[in-house]
Amino acid sequence: MKKILVLAGVFAVGMAQAQQRMTPELLWKLGRVSAETVTPDGKSVIYGVGYVNMEENSSERNLYRIPVTGGQPTQITSTKGGESVVHIDKAGNIIYLHKGQLWQLTGGKGEPKQLTNFESGLSNIRFSPDGKHVLFSREVEVKKVHSSDMYPELKKANAYVYDDLNYRHWDTWEDGKFQHVFFAPYNDGKIGTATDIMPNEPHDTPQMPFGGLEDMIWTPDSKAILYVSKKKFGKEYAVSTNTDIYRYDLASGKTSNYTESNKGYDTAPAYSEDATKLAWLSMDEDGNEADQNDLIISDVKTGQKHNLTKDWDETIDAFQWSKDGSKIWFVAPTKGTLQLFEIALPKNLGKFSSKSIKQITKGQFDVNGIAGQAGNSLIVSRADMNHAAELYRVDLKSGKLTQLTNVNDEIYSKLAMSKVEPRVTKATDGKDLFSWVVYPPDFNPNKKYPTLLYCQGGPQSALTQYYSYRWNMQLMAANGYIVIAPNRRGMPGHGDEWNRQISGDWGGQAIRDYLTAIDDLTKEKYVDKDRLGAVGASYGGYSVFMLAGLHENRFKTFIAHDGLFDMRSWYGTTEELFFANNELKGPYWDTKAPKAYKEFNPIEHANKWNTPILIVQGGQDFRVGIEQGLQAFQLAQLKGIKSRLLYLPDENHWVLQPQNAIVWQREFFKWLDETLKPANN
Repeated sequence: MKKILVLAGVFAVGMAQAQQRMTPELLWKLGRVSAETVTPDGKSVIYGVGYVNMEENSSERNLYRIPVTGGQPTQITSTKGGESVVHIDKAGNIIYLHKGQLWQLTGGKGEPKQLTNFESGLSNIRFSPDGKHVLFSREVEVKKVHSSDMYPELKKANAYVYDDLNYRHWDTWEDGKFQHVFFAPYNDGKIGTATDIMPNEPHDTPQMPFGGLEDMIWTPDSKAILYVSKKKFGKEYAVSTNTDIYRYDLASGKTSNYTESNKGYDTAPAYSEDATKLAWLSMDEDGNEADQNDLIISDVKTGQKHNLTKDWDETIDAFQWSKDGSKIWFVAPTKGTLQLFEIALPKNLGKFSSKSIKQITKGQFDVNGIAGQAGNSLIVSRADMNHAAELYRVDLKSGKLTQLTNVNDEIYSKLAMSKVEPRVTKATDGKDLFSWVVYPPDFNPNKKYPTLLYCQGGPQSALTQYYSYRWNMQLMAANGYIVIAPNRRGMPGHGDEWNRQISGDWGGQAIRDYLTAIDDLTKEKYVDKDRLGAVGASYGGYSVFMLAGLHENRFKTFIAHDGLFDMRSWYGTTEELFFANNELKGPYWDTKAPKAYKEFNPIEHANKWNTPILIVQGGQDFRVGIEQGLQAFQLAQLKGIKSRLLYLPDENHWVLQPQNAIVWQREFFKWLDETLKPANN
């Protein structure tokens, strides 16, 4: 009897623990898992786990190894700071980058040995296949734009002088420095004289602000370097997306353009293992950052190119060659998820049909990255709205996923999870509108719940089973809200036409899709129609501002983060004008100015604002400048509407600093408590 009572007590404690809910503080305690690579012998996966130190407002990331068949992970680095794998040789020696220098773990274990002490540090390092050279990127001053360069005698001056556009980008003012690709001889940790392969060019590789190692590779014979760059400057740079893949020959020092005929994005070049083929991702429309991303393959000997996905009605996120070069695997959005697909390559690529593209995985989750091949399996990263990313092994024949890492299981074991369901309703034009609905952990259909309409940014970014550390559906639901997240017009995963429809129509069908989704959900008896809110960032913030002027009293509260409020002033201050031109269909001063500046401009509907609103604005956001949030807040204040401004002077379009993120989430839910939940809730 005593034993039974003890077991019952343990069970009761377990049940009590399972009733814990996600909180902002708990969310930021989760380990952040990201794959590095599969070892050359195919037996292990090297991956990183990062943890946030909230007190120090910083993060720490270490490397681990786990067998591809599963088992106990082994931590292989423990030094303070982040590490990333650069190379693993046949002997199992792991060379990694730490604080800008190369380190080696002999045999993949033991005490690390520092290999380099390179002045100013290294980044984006790749060893040549023959091991004789390294390539890396480094910032180089090309233009002189600061007063200290022009007037050195004026030592206390701090001024910038510009004669052309693109004077600032994302969150950084142009300082005349550009990221260039270098190569240098390498021998046992010693790096020789480095050569800049882009001398005096006012161009960046990797691409700014988000490019990385994928933008620069060696040819298999170690005789040349391929790199991605948008070789335009000033206004031409600001209005174009025309990146190309360039080939630099080490012996001659000559550079050639491999993709000159294509006028849109060309990115992520990768050779097949046998070096006979080169693949890359390509968009063919200049100025469109969200065009269909196709997979192109070129025969190295003949140079003949084949677009394998031109007739496939979706877009590709990332891809990887099989070791034998007979297949390519890629990740793509489909019906509210990200899944793994396979292309089996025929000998005659000209006869390839997109009908033979095979979907490998299916389910209510995202496959959001490929780490590498291990025999008949792939190692991938997988997440869903209740679980942050972990590593899984995918059986390529059956599509079965087996979990390898369990970094956050201890936290999850104490959490009550949210139910997440798909919901399909008819849009105003008769097409199927897909949404995800997330319910509070203790959901009771006999109760009524306040409900949030989540408005996704982008506008052409997929809304899938993602796991965010800021716009976290699990956290919103854990605070007692039902959340509906519609895959409105403009989102990949529902065909190219669906994705393209939003361009030039920001305030049209997409906004009607949002209203359709929330109106449909309010038919359920468990949704409290008197406690509805709408929240979102970027285009989602724009959507909130639009809804504030035309929602006809559906909503009781709004939250807009870095939203576009006045399309005229936004066009006049945003930096990537190719995006503005493509999405708005012209500048505001054009005599035939499109609807974007009138009917689809939130400021034009300001006279109808009457609902409480929280406005969040990053001070370093150059994509959606500070004037957007300030104008909206000033309007609400002068109209006597309950409103609040959360200003984050050190943040850009996102919130990256841990303590700022906690403030963001606390203010987010405090506002909802004030404006959506009844006083006694």
